[in-house]
Amino acid sequence: MTLEIKNLSHSYDGFHLAVDLTVEKGEFLSVIGPSGCGKSTLLRMVAGLEPHHGGEIVLNGKRLTRLSPEKRGVGLVFQDYALFPHMSVAQNIAYGLKLQRQKKEAIKGRVDELLAMVHLSSKAKALPETLSGGEQQRVALARAIAPGPSVLLLDEPLSALDARLRVDLRRQLREIHDALGLTTVYVTHDQEEALSLSDRIAVMKEGRLLQVGTPESLYEEPDNLFTGRFLGASNLLEGCVEKGIFFCGEQTVCPVEGKGKGTLFFRPQDVAFGSSVSGVGGKVRWIEYFGGWVLLHVDCAWGQVIVYSDMKHGVRVGDRIDLSLKRTRFFSA
Repeated sequence: MTLEIKNLSHSYDGFHLAVDLTVEKGEFLSVIGPSGCGKSTLLRMVAGLEPHHGGEIVLNGKRLTRLSPEKRGVGLVFQDYALFPHMSVAQNIAYGLKLQRQKKEAIKGRVDELLAMVHLSSKAKALPETLSGGEQQRVALARAIAPGPSVLLLDEPLSALDARLRVDLRRQLREIHDALGLTTVYVTHDQEEALSLSDRIAVMKEGRLLQVGTPESLYEEPDNLFTGRFLGASNLLEGCVEKGIFFCGEQTVCPVEGKGKGTLFFRPQDVAFGSSVSGVGGKVRWIEYFGGWVLLHVDCAWGQVIVYSDMKHGVRVGDRIDLSLKRTRFFSA
């Protein structure tokens, strides 16, 4: 089902949200941005839990904006699980099916199917309080999916879990999305989740969408400095362009397209070892170890630069190294 968010607006306490966005059938779209940017408000408006002050929400040609939450055909998973504590796992999952007045045989078959899908068949009779956080979140996901929603909305569902469990559950979440052909809108502030899970990502700031695109396009070719900084590690050099050359203070950095004052942007992997015309020497001040790779923090004439290394260079703190830039982007001030 195609979800169309048309000029949707909402205002409160001096904050104004205005969004235009289309989510295609079967797509996994993540909405990311800092706390307070309006991403959860947007999700709650689609679900019918927050009022809208203008615009429309259309699902497969049907207007939702005047429908109550239970009539929208939308599944919603919260960060805090929101399970019914007095109901067993199976009863929680069956809740929406009972509201649809489905037959007992159909309900049992659907519940058994979803229990197997989220790997909780052995926990069918357990109460939520006896489950781990990850298990509770899988129950919440199964409960949201059970009635067959046209769109699944997920509001930071993994943020309360530990790092290892988040990685495991996001993989399961994507597998379930693909297996059921769901249309999913996923709200998160975690850039790694968004990059690894999504078909497309929508970046929000102060109630507005700044850029929408594939993870690769947003990471490799950000349209604006905010998107570039929010998605992944980056280096930023303040300076100016004169005659096609970017200068950081009095230091020549590299040729760029543009003019005037602004910021030179490049990723840690856009820095190469070795001298060149657009190179600089520096001293390794600190090394962050990530298993099979490291980030080098290098002091140089441009300031401090972070550089990706795959360990084969054997660089140590205090070493002097030559660096050159493979790719950069210039954003005017």
